Amino acid sequence: MEGTSTSPHQERSLIAAIRGPVLMITVGALFAIDHAGLYSFSTTWPAILIVLGVMKLMERASPRS
Repeated sequence: MEGTSTSPHQERSLIAAIRGPVLMITVGALFAIDHAGLYSFSTTWPAILIVLGVMKLMERASPRS
């Protein structure tokens, strides 16, 4: 019995599909950190760029169809 496998197109589609929610979670976490007084948003906003970059790398690293 074989496990389920995803095609390369499905993997790229999945990564593209989770990009928005991951970005929203990141922004929400950064605002929560700002609200808690740990760090201000003006010092943590580069994390958004890092998350976007990692998501783009994951998308490009996934197998192509």
